Amino acid sequence: QVQLVESGGGLVQPGGSLRLSCAAAGSTAAGSTFSAWAMGWYRQAPGKRREWVAQILSSGTTSYAASVKGRFTISRDNTKNTAHLQMNSLKPDDTAVYYCNRIPNFGFWGQGLQVTVSS
Repeated sequence: QVQLVESGGGLVQPGGSLRLSCAAAGSTAAGSTFSAWAMGWYRQAPGKRREWVAQILSSGTTSYAASVKGRFTISRDNTKNTAHLQMNSLKPDDTAVYYCNRIPNFGFWGQGLQVTVSS
């Protein structure tokens, strides 16, 4: 059974930074290892659908939604089965619950991380 443990959300002022982390536990039980997975970060703002934010392939190639490009950086540490999302220059529109998952996803989602950008 794979578990995705997300950490690092919180309240930050506009222009501030946060770093989100996503640790995958039990990865070998899924029949593959973390290093072989593409990982993604997603977010869901109040009243809106969940949207894709960023992804990192097993090769390290990254992609970003236009709304966060240049401000967010996704990375991974395969030695710790962890993916990170460094968020800089945060805006109130970035307020949402953030989720991580494998791409394609596991068919379930964790509880997510509340990120609130407000003065």
